Amino acid sequence: MNDKRQDYITWDEYFMGIAKLSAQRSKDPNTQVGACIVSSDNKILSVGYNGFPKGCSDDEFPWCREGDPLDNKYFYSTHSELNAILNYRGGSLEGSTLYVTLFPCNECAKAVIQSGIKTIIYDNDKYKATPSVIASKRMLDSAGVKYYQYKRTDRKVELIL
Repeated sequence: MNDKRQDYITWDEYFMGIAKLSAQRSKDPNTQVGACIVSSDNKILSVGYNGFPKGCSDDEFPWCREGDPLDNKYFYSTHSELNAILNYRGGSLEGSTLYVTLFPCNECAKAVIQSGIKTIIYDNDKYKATPSVIASKRMLDSAGVKYYQYKRTDRKVELIL
């Protein structure tokens, strides 16, 4: 007789949950993005979230989205996907899967391709009509990187911290 629990979360729920939890570390007041890189045998290899590079104070650099390029966040912030790739301290990421809360931009797509990640599971694609994401999908398709949208289960998981 097997009496194990039947309502445990799936691997996709687990890893997207880790990506969403990682996004909560971002100090960006507008967009919080998280990423989780996983091996083919379901081991977490790395996580990341969007923020400024190590040593660059998030109190001194701008978080705004408007105005002069040197006075907004875009030249300074590092995206979650790139942070997860750079945070990895093991060997190769070849064949791994990236769970990310927002579809990768063209710059992150380059890093994903170069690192050997083979699958992207993303939650939101709100910038799909932008040149950055269109270019990203062109490169990912050309490089044979598969991507698909996470299928939400609407399961409520509560963490009490």
